This record gives sequence, C-alpha cells and structure tokens, in this order.
Amino acid sequence: MEIEIKNRENNHLIFTVDGVDVSMVNALRRISMVEVPTLAIETVEFLKNDARIFDEALAHRLGLVPLSTDTESMVMPEDCDCEGRCSRCSVSLILKGKGPKTLYSGDLKSEDSNIKPVLDTIPLVKLKEGEEVELEAIAQLGLGSDHAKWQPTTTSAYKHYPEITIDQDKCEACLDCVKECPRNVLEYDEKNNQITVVDLENCSMCRTCVKDCQNNAITVEIVEDKFIFRIETDGSLSPIEVLTRACDILSEKADKIVTFCEEGGS
Repeated sequence: MEIEIKNRENNHLIFTVDGVDVSMVNALRRISMVEVPTLAIETVEFLKNDARIFDEALAHRLGLVPLSTDTESMVMPEDCDCEGRCSRCSVSLILKGKGPKTLYSGDLKSEDSNIKPVLDTIPLVKLKEGEEVELEAIAQLGLGSDHAKWQPTTTSAYKHYPEITIDQDKCEACLDCVKECPRNVLEYDEKNNQITVVDLENCSMCRTCVKDCQNNAITVEIVEDKFIFRIETDGSLSPIEVLTRACDILSEKADKIVTFCEEGGS
C-alpha cells in the first residue's frame, strides 16, 4: 500500500491510496469516523442556571463543542484505575457568567491549558439582565460509535482514482467535452490542436465528456486498486493524527485476527 499526500491544510487532508481494494479503504474510512478517540464533554453539573434554556439543552450544546485532544496523556475512562475521575481520564471546564451577555465556547475555562475548545466563537447561551449561569463540565475520551460528539471527522470519504483516455485519431477537437465538463478537467491545447487532461484527480466520473463526444473518442474508467481519500476534522485532532491512529487501529485488528487463526480459533 502506498499513500501520497496531495493537499494538506489545518483540518483538511487529501491523499491517494494505491495498491488496496475497496474493503481496505472503507475500513479505514469507518475507523477514522467512529474508532479514533477524542475528547468531548460527557457530564455537566449545574450550580446555577437562570437562563431561558433547559439544563439538558445547554448540556447537549456543550457536548457538541469540539475540544483539542491529547490522546497521549489521557486514557479512556474504562481503562483508568481511578475509582471516580482523575486527570488521566477527565478534564474539568468551568463556565460562569452573568447577563446581559452571551457566553461563548471561549468562556469555558479548562483546568488543563492544553485542552480547550477548538473555536472560541461558538455561542452557548444568551443571558438577559439578572440571569446567571455557573456550571462545571467534565470532558472525557470516547468513541464516535457511542455518540456523534466523539467523531473527530466531519468528512471521511473516498472515491476510485479516475482514468481518462482520449483517442486522438478519433477526436476532432470540437471542444464540446471541454465546454460541458463541470469540473474543468479537460483543456484544449492550441499548440498541438488536441484535447488534454489537466486536472485528472478533480474528475467526478460523471462521464459528461463521454456523452458529449460525438466520435466516441473519450473513455472514462476507474483504476481498480487506487483511491482518492479525503479527511476533514472538527479540529479536535489533525487529519494526519486521525489517519495515523486509524491505520494503527486497523493494524491491531489485523494482528488479532492473525493471532486468533494461528491459535486455532479457540
């Protein structure tokens, strides 16, 4: 398996995977979505809430605030040997304010400076004159398979790598395919008087170019063992961290299967 990064931004990663089949990339997609642990607020203790919002609604909103995640220093609650909660399995965040004002995610004060809301501008509650909110929120590691608030990815998708072939003997360079392509994949080369592929990986394989070619000079197919993979995260983890962790989890699962088979399935 070969991986080549095509585009890398803060929370966005596009790469190609070569030498695998659909089952492999789909397993990677599902693991990156629901099996890579991230931090999210799990419990909320209200000390005071005069706002015109139910405790449950505010707690739900808090749970969906993406938090920067440190998977190296923290463990899952079920893997911690403490009897209640400790700094290894949980982080406390305090929200306190008095109206008139709007409290945002940036108003959450964490006991750990490395763990805080990814964005400071998410509105949580609007307080009117005299209204007050004071609460303690406890964040813990969890999996997206248990709740969507623990999903690190907002997008995790793949598609087959396209292959476009242009038969220059049949092509009359009428430019219909160039004009109709919705993603500007094709371009007219005036120097050589022919149609060329200029942005292959942007092809969605809609085959509009094939339909508009009167001479059947264009074919669009897929490369069976090559894929374009896209990961976008909510900022709690970087796409590279999600991809690396997903690969580790997939490798661990494969090792367990091999061990199980070698031991005779007992």
